[in-house]
Amino acid sequence: MKYLLLVSHGTMAPGVHSVIRMLLGDRDNVLSYSMEDGVSADEFVSALEGVIAPIGADDSVVLLGDIMGGSPLTNTLNTLTQHGLLANTVAFGGLSLPMAIAALMGIEDGIEGDAFVDYVLDEARNGAVKVDLAFDDDDEEEEL
Repeated sequence: MKYLLLVSHGTMAPGVHSVIRMLLGDRDNVLSYSMEDGVSADEFVSALEGVIAPIGADDSVVLLGDIMGGSPLTNTLNTLTQHGLLANTVAFGGLSLPMAIAALMGIEDGIEGDAFVDYVLDEARNGAVKVDLAFDDDDEEEEL
């Protein structure tokens, strides 16, 4: 099985996981865990062990972390290494909802290798857009 593993500071990863459930339904291959305020790296890793327990040696992992180089991502990479899973892992920093949905859809569509990486990164980039707000001159005057 190919797992989508979301990790973050605060409650971002479980929040993104919750939205995925709401929009796409529950998926057995989506896992999430976060390093909440006051939790040490050791406590994070200890709890993460339970989260990744379903992942076996023949499985693969798409790991999305909130901040490149942040404790949740680096500690998760170290933990996956200790379990012999790093060779079967593709990792990304900059977790966002569009990125997570793209990764899950890419997994489900069987996209592999560089095409998968490009697909996820393209969707992540395209998911961040400026909203153009257009006002008539009359609207602006009324607000003043």
